[in-house]
Amino acid sequence: MSRRAYYFNSINNFILEDDERVLGQLLINDEFETTDLQKMAWRSEIQILKEQLVEFLQGDIIFEYSIPRMGHRVDVICIINGIIFLLEFKVGDKEYKKSTSDQVMDYALDLKYFHDKSGTRYLVPINVSTRAVGKQNEYYCMTDNIYNTLFCNKNNIGSTIREVISRINDTSLSALEWINSRYAPTPTIIEAAQALYRKHGVEDISRNDAGAKNLTITTETISNIIDQCKKNNEKAICFVTGVPGAGKTLAGLNIANERHRFNEDEHAVFLSGNGPLVDVLQNALAIDRAEREGITKKNALRETKAFIQIIHKLRDDALTTDIAPVENVAIFDEAQRSWDEESLTDFMKRKKGIPDFNQSEPEFLISIMDRHKDWSVIVCLVGGGQEIYNGEAGIQDWFKTLSDNYSDWKIYLSDKITDTEYVGESDISTLLHGREYRSIPDLHLGVSLRSFRSEKLALFVKLLLDERAEDAHGVYCELKQSYPIYITRDLEIAKKWVKNQARGTERYGLLASSEGKRLRAEGIWVPSTINHVGWFLNGKDNVDSSYYLEVAASEFKVQGLEVDYAILAWDADFRYTTKGFDYFKFRGTNWNHVNKEQRKRYLKNAYRVLLTRARQGLIIYVPEGSDEDPSRNSIYYDRTFQYLKKTGIEEI
Repeated sequence: MSRRAYYFNSINNFILEDDERVLGQLLINDEFETTDLQKMAWRSEIQILKEQLVEFLQGDIIFEYSIPRMGHRVDVICIINGIIFLLEFKVGDKEYKKSTSDQVMDYALDLKYFHDKSGTRYLVPINVSTRAVGKQNEYYCMTDNIYNTLFCNKNNIGSTIREVISRINDTSLSALEWINSRYAPTPTIIEAAQALYRKHGVEDISRNDAGAKNLTITTETISNIIDQCKKNNEKAICFVTGVPGAGKTLAGLNIANERHRFNEDEHAVFLSGNGPLVDVLQNALAIDRAEREGITKKNALRETKAFIQIIHKLRDDALTTDIAPVENVAIFDEAQRSWDEESLTDFMKRKKGIPDFNQSEPEFLISIMDRHKDWSVIVCLVGGGQEIYNGEAGIQDWFKTLSDNYSDWKIYLSDKITDTEYVGESDISTLLHGREYRSIPDLHLGVSLRSFRSEKLALFVKLLLDERAEDAHGVYCELKQSYPIYITRDLEIAKKWVKNQARGTERYGLLASSEGKRLRAEGIWVPSTINHVGWFLNGKDNVDSSYYLEVAASEFKVQGLEVDYAILAWDADFRYTTKGFDYFKFRGTNWNHVNKEQRKRYLKNAYRVLLTRARQGLIIYVPEGSDEDPSRNSIYYDRTFQYLKKTGIEEI
């Protein structure tokens, strides 16, 4: 039996097979301890389907098909006349729940976009509430060949399938080929973390075979360095680089997950300075584990907080003691964004009351891990062009610390870290003052895991922000085939668009720059503090969730995270003028011009982050402004709107 499904057979053989033999196969392949409730549900499903599928003997049936990206299994898949029917059962339910309809639609979307043999097929999601009253179905197929969710009880599954078959034709499809087809998703970082935490390998959740191989090789290379340090009582630091979208964060989570070995008294921790990302990941893992294992979220959160931490927690804990941390392996995400000496020293004096502190973050973090008497490994994940905060040091401070101190630490570098996006105009030998290091090509993630549309989106956004409108227009023409981007002056139109685009539980949300202070006049607040965990994880029925489109998340809340569809509200802080983009902060009652080059770069990067947060599609809302309000002069917005249209973005 394929590890992807618990049971697979022709419908004819399934009907002839003894119920208990079918149930036995399901029980044998169940990776968890099967509950009595689950056994009863399977028995009912088997009996119902034997009655309902009797006229479709040329088809095939699959029970419990795994979708690793989502951590779920589809109850039943029937492939009949080449059409893929997805059945989500709620045995005993007397009503059709919206959550079930969303769930089965999510499965259809997942298979459509990430499963090779499903990509060109008709997919029909069905919500089966066995004891519900029969419902009159509307039948309509969307442009990507996914049907609207249909509703069945235990008596009309067969007639509903027959109705669909009367409406559409498809070529035959081998269920054996289908079940063994390549499944190659592009998970969000939340989904990827959950899948790794459930002990799925990166090959289960990577879109690109070469990318999965690349990730595996990089992980093995670091694991070998860790094993060597452990065996020989050595200390080492590794610098991992990667092309945009190659999965540096995923690699770090993978290493932390693999090396978190409590029984061997070996602890690893994934550390990030991105507070919202850490909060969301910790809670997402805890919720997922609590649901799977039937424990409280509070208990589950205790362990996930040990596995993924905000970098400041390690730093603050180290201020209270000279003892080595419990972790021998520390993975620092976005290591180039560590604070420089001036920023951290100032913070320690002002916030922590430590007047004699004078270290950069890299220097302090290495000193913490150096407290281990036996062995220790630091893994630095390094990206380029990500700075949006004041005082971010770049990679040079790590090298400066290593050149001045810690001569017993071995240094392993990606062979690509010499590129200017990482070290500027400097070279490694100068930065390390001639210290010995080893360059390893396998510490570079050279294959993007992002989909084609994400790569094109990143290029489009770069050209847009670099004021290359004609070049951006050319990329937009390619991009719009798979990734819709629109622009509007009407916020209600923008809200309606994202709601109409999203299906199942696809997440949409409202984004805006942290400096977008005059969006308030349009009813859009951009608070500095929001419930970012609820914004990203709560469902459609929760007012704190992104779905309500009431609270705008800024670049600080969404960096490293994603939604499926987004509204970007564009204010006059980053406005297009007769001389190109210009930069402003709103203070008091006026827009003040930004003159510092570094602050300009941060503001431009903020819009780069905001423009690339939506996985499936984006609509940009540019307010009309008001000539009666000098702070919202319509010219501030009109010129930006006209420039964005010049890049090819279509207005609705």
